Amino acid sequence: MVIDYATITVADRASKKIINGALSDSTGYFAVSSLPSGAYMVTIEFIGYTKKTVDSIVIRDGKNAISLGTVSLSAAGQMMQGVTITGDAPVIENKIDKIVYNAANDITSQGGLALDVLKKVPQVNVDIDGNVELQGNSNIRFLINGKPSSVFGNSITDALAAIPASQIKSIEVITSPGAKYDAQGTGGIINIILKENKMQGINGSINLSGGTRLENGSANLNIRHNNWGINTFFSGNAQLVSRTPTTQDRTSFDSAAGVTNHLLQDGYSDFQRNGYQSGIDFDWNITKRNNITAAVSYNHFGNSSEGMTNVQQDTAGSSAPPVSSRRYSYNHFETNSLDWSLNYKKTFKKEGQELDILYNASDGQPVTHFLQTSTYTGWTDPYAGSASNNPGTNKENDISVDYTHPVKGNFVLETGAKTTIQNITSTASVTDLQPGTMEYLPDPGQSYNLKYDLRVYAGYLSASFPFTSFLKVKAGARYEYTDTKIDFPNTNIPAYGTLVPSIILSHDLKNAQFIKLSYTRRIERADYRDVNPFLNFADPYNITTGNPLLKPEIGNNMELGYNKSFGKGSNLYVALIERINTQDHKPVTAFYPAYQAGDSVYYNVSVSNFQNIGTEYNSGVNISGSWAIKEKLNLRSNIFLMHRHSIGLPPGSTGADGDRFRMNLNATYQLPHNLITEVFGNYNSATNNIQGRTPQSITYTLAFRKQFWHKNASIGVTATNIFNEYTRQVITVVTPDYNSYTLRELPYRSAGISFTYKFGKLEFKKVKENESYLNNPPAMEN
Repeated sequence: MVIDYATITVADRASKKIINGALSDSTGYFAVSSLPSGAYMVTIEFIGYTKKTVDSIVIRDGKNAISLGTVSLSAAGQMMQGVTITGDAPVIENKIDKIVYNAANDITSQGGLALDVLKKVPQVNVDIDGNVELQGNSNIRFLINGKPSSVFGNSITDALAAIPASQIKSIEVITSPGAKYDAQGTGGIINIILKENKMQGINGSINLSGGTRLENGSANLNIRHNNWGINTFFSGNAQLVSRTPTTQDRTSFDSAAGVTNHLLQDGYSDFQRNGYQSGIDFDWNITKRNNITAAVSYNHFGNSSEGMTNVQQDTAGSSAPPVSSRRYSYNHFETNSLDWSLNYKKTFKKEGQELDILYNASDGQPVTHFLQTSTYTGWTDPYAGSASNNPGTNKENDISVDYTHPVKGNFVLETGAKTTIQNITSTASVTDLQPGTMEYLPDPGQSYNLKYDLRVYAGYLSASFPFTSFLKVKAGARYEYTDTKIDFPNTNIPAYGTLVPSIILSHDLKNAQFIKLSYTRRIERADYRDVNPFLNFADPYNITTGNPLLKPEIGNNMELGYNKSFGKGSNLYVALIERINTQDHKPVTAFYPAYQAGDSVYYNVSVSNFQNIGTEYNSGVNISGSWAIKEKLNLRSNIFLMHRHSIGLPPGSTGADGDRFRMNLNATYQLPHNLITEVFGNYNSATNNIQGRTPQSITYTLAFRKQFWHKNASIGVTATNIFNEYTRQVITVVTPDYNSYTLRELPYRSAGISFTYKFGKLEFKKVKENESYLNNPPAMEN
């Protein structure tokens, strides 16, 4: 049986001082790099097996690599009654092709959500509404355990708000994905790795938290015996009802009629969110070189808002008197998704050679509903209203084959192919209020059935090799052919092919340092929420909809990075970034004195959707680091500064040029008696958009955690923005005939308490030589 998570330490042979280390992966492979010339001893350990030491490793200048071959660990001679494992991995790991954020050691987020964890991940920014950016780009490919899911196709914010932080093992950030990865996502890839346990025996954990704003809970159970294992989990959360006061002051100009309209809306909305997930994973090592894993999960999440708004409007240049009314609105969204996958992996005798075949499927069922009525001041019955129910389906099937072949030395080839088939349907049933009868009658002009089919056929080839002793190269190309069909009237999307090259050049420096230069091309295809032409009239003066004609965005991303590791988990990473996006996806707002929607006409309204807008250049720097100070204090920070320049904007645009600044700081201090305290602060500067400006935001969190019961249990207290009941947000939109000023007061203050308990024990058995592999695997190998 191949062992994963074995501990490898490299120490100086003379002084016995530990220089570096690693953990073995799922194939038993491990690599330790950035070692200076010298003599070393390598120790391989795993609980329940005898420690193995290789004491004759000598590294000389010009030596590219030293292979230990196959290292066998013998089972220990006696049965262990119980084992406790302690130890902390570095919170941030900077690797050549990605950044890994180990969330298990992040105590201020454990009672929160995936969004709270993402705020601390280097190069990632999360605004106060839960919108996520990677290096300043919001077009991100999100994965769960390396696989896509339809839950991200409808509302990424709601999906991330449905994953408790206690379920997350780590988050991988890949800003320059290689040819093996899907080309989708001009910003890059964020892969959320959920917790699992591959230790023998029966064990698990329970996490519970409650507070003034958020409540969640999760449970994990692992059962593993010899060469098979099962992991199952359940998690759920609820964001409690919170009221957000909102004011909009808007002026619009109707040049044809020679009038100026002034609209003042003042009201509130009560918002709440909930979600739950459950799943089971199974893996079976048929032989030591053949492995099958299967997984199935069910996801549900949704949100709703309900509110009242006072509306005052008057028209300058017209004899019409001012109009005063009151609007009731209700919005509800939810989705259910069933995901399943089957994976076969075969490793060969040749180290590093493997075949991976994966089938992944997702079946989502999103539903959107709204209801709004408007009543004149002093009246009892509404004079206008509408309602809509918009159910749909989002199904995706992926089949991929990947093959890795070490050719000679450190020259490795990777190749593969993938087919993605996505089928989306959407049905809109709209009814309008008839003031005379107070009945809601169907509006056939706004009702529709939409069918959207996407097929992507892809193949890739990449190679990793040393170019002399100075440079390491990983280069490849991926070709994706996209065929899209949509049955919306007067809409035709031609098929197209996209060549996606990628290259990473890296050089290892002395003293655990490396530099890298990377380039990759990415593509952002319009997804369900961007193309769905559903008209949301929850606010009949500010209508939102999709754009079925939205073309793909193309991104060209370059990064020059430097990394330095200092030991004890301390590290520094500096990246210079250049991102160029063409056919850029941007939200655009247009004003209409009169807007025809089916059988109804709406007056003095703005309509917002995504459109392809020119070319955007983003140039900036990102600095992230973690510093351990005297083993008790740990500081982590992420600083991001980006300058944006856009060309080819629509006439009358105010321009999106300007600087964006993001910064956060996290401080953790270890107190006596297993008590840990942590402080986290996050600042986002205001940002220019093509039609106005989004506001700045400041958030901060305080947390304490106490471990007890031999560190198997802990209790924590968390408080966010404890000194401010509301966070003020001012959003402006400016066009040649439209100016809008919106003030929102978000109830962001919260406090909560969390409890975590780990149970069970690990079991180890000495292998009997006369038993078959399927019953008891032989000694583990690295």
